[in-house]
Amino acid sequence: MSGGGESGNWTYGEYLQLSKLLTLQGEERGITNDEMHFIIVHQTFELWFKQIIKELGEVRDILNQEQVPEHEIPRAVDHLTRTTEIFRLMANQWGVLETLTPQGFLAFRDGLGTASGFESYQMREFEILLGLQNEDRLGGMDPLEGFKKAADKNKETFQIYNKLKTVKKQKSLVKVLMDWIGRTPIMGSKFESEGDDSVVNKYIEDHLEAHKKHGENLYGDSISNKKISERLSFSNNSAREFLTPEGKISRARAGLLFIESYRELPLLTWPRKLIDGFVELEESIVKWRHSHARMVERIMGRRIGTGGTSGVDYLDATSRYRIFKDLWGVRTILIKPQNRPYLKNSEFYGYSSD
Repeated sequence: MSGGGESGNWTYGEYLQLSKLLTLQGEERGITNDEMHFIIVHQTFELWFKQIIKELGEVRDILNQEQVPEHEIPRAVDHLTRTTEIFRLMANQWGVLETLTPQGFLAFRDGLGTASGFESYQMREFEILLGLQNEDRLGGMDPLEGFKKAADKNKETFQIYNKLKTVKKQKSLVKVLMDWIGRTPIMGSKFESEGDDSVVNKYIEDHLEAHKKHGENLYGDSISNKKISERLSFSNNSAREFLTPEGKISRARAGLLFIESYRELPLLTWPRKLIDGFVELEESIVKWRHSHARMVERIMGRRIGTGGTSGVDYLDATSRYRIFKDLWGVRTILIKPQNRPYLKNSEFYGYSSD
């Protein structure tokens, strides 16, 4: 294999630095096949985490521009697609670890001490990069606290802690995504243009009215039933609260609703693909976390985790984390195409009713 760089031509081993890579499994400690298997699986996860951070960082930088060039959206989608496939691959990777029997794991578990995947700083980095908030974590914990306590005792941990603090100060992916969606032209009205507020407000009110009628038509005569009537009222109120939280219009959510409602329009093709890319990514992360919990339950039951967590219960709780909440929430208030508000300025979106 050849490649660029100061050394000119590389051998396969040099290019991949195999001489270093293959000495990192601790064989000098006389580890068993089971323990080496356990180490390699987790080292592989950390290598994938490194790639995930790289991919997500690229997406964040693309969307963090004041004006995002249209030709860069497909590139962002490509980064998301690759990251999603990595998480799918890692979910399947737990299956390899499930070949480890409970007794096989217990034979070397004590040697782990307090070492735990809970301490993976790369996992914390990509969670922060995505935009997972402390209040949404189990118990509202701050993942940086553990690194902060150890920072004074260890130079490497000090550097890790500072890096995570830097990442936390930067805009998250969910933040830049919703800012970008908030600039979506709605009914042909551009963000911050004259009269835009009125156009967006009318679109929201028209959709809410259509949403109400959609429910009434769906249930017909059953609407006289008290429980169904209450459910419809709750649904309508929830739709209004979603689009106008605390009585104020959310242009980002209105833009998201517009993209999802008129997703067949040519100009909205790549915005819709980008949104779908984020939904698929989060779904793949949830499935990866769920697979992790099932693997742990299969191998070690419901005993306390090596890092002092509640083990499976903690892992199950993490599988309920949601970051891109609005992307999921908007699906609840969608209505069928024939009931949506009439599209104005259709020519703006490269669409003709003819």
